[in-house]
Amino acid sequence: MDESTTQDRATGEDAAVSTATDAGATNGTSSGGPATEQAVLDALKHVVDPELGINIVDLGLVYDVDISESGAIHIEYTLTTMGCPIGPLIEQQMQSFLDGVPGVTSVEAEMVLRPPWTPEMMSEEAKAALGYF
Repeated sequence: MDESTTQDRATGEDAAVSTATDAGATNGTSSGGPATEQAVLDALKHVVDPELGINIVDLGLVYDVDISESGAIHIEYTLTTMGCPIGPLIEQQMQSFLDGVPGVTSVEAEMVLRPPWTPEMMSEEAKAALGYF
């Protein structure tokens, strides 16, 4: 969190005010600091499969996140089925949510089909939400 000094209009006295100036206050990274894998995964949890209503991280669709020293992000992901038409939508959402992560300079999403996705790749929360036991 950033500390700034403001002047109270009524008294004219200076007061320290703590403010969150960016998403770093909620995702664990500091403004201008390097992007972390956890911050990227947290942002990707906002990308929801529109058919299943569950985020792509908990569905197990994100296979790999690679972060270069310059902040370029490379994500390998898959879809639940080979012919699923939502790939472009998923990539658009990834870009949108990762734009707000401090330290991210670019995003490249690569859809892969190996290994093929299976329901066992889902988190326990996703399995419970879909009734998969």
